[in-house]
Amino acid sequence: MFLNPDRKVNRKIFQFMVVTVGRKTWATKGEELEAAKKEFIETYKILEGELGDKPYFGGENFGYLDVALIPFYSWFYAYEIFGNFNIDTQCPKIVAWAKRCMKRASVSKSPADFHKVHEYALKLRKKHGID
Repeated sequence: MFLNPDRKVNRKIFQFMVVTVGRKTWATKGEELEAAKKEFIETYKILEGELGDKPYFGGENFGYLDVALIPFYSWFYAYEIFGNFNIDTQCPKIVAWAKRCMKRASVSKSPADFHKVHEYALKLRKKHGID
């Protein structure tokens, strides 16, 4: 698997792919935002390729990558609002995977509220002079 978080180099790739590109969708405007949306979609398409037709990144088993990625699902609403795009349309396998993960008892009890994450992102945008 390309995204093996046990390898230091892959942890850096993962951090860039998921954290950095997600942040750009709510922390930029104008042309920068358009580039960020494109990069976000490209990044999540790579993740969709890794997921393939498996229920989880580890295949039939919910594993490390699933645990590492699922918290970002709470940010999807903010990404969509600030980026003015629909992740479900662009990356349906990722959204289906996230919904499948949310059905797990261990996951369903832990996510942040989408709207509270959006409010937090709004505060960050104001703090950094984006809005």
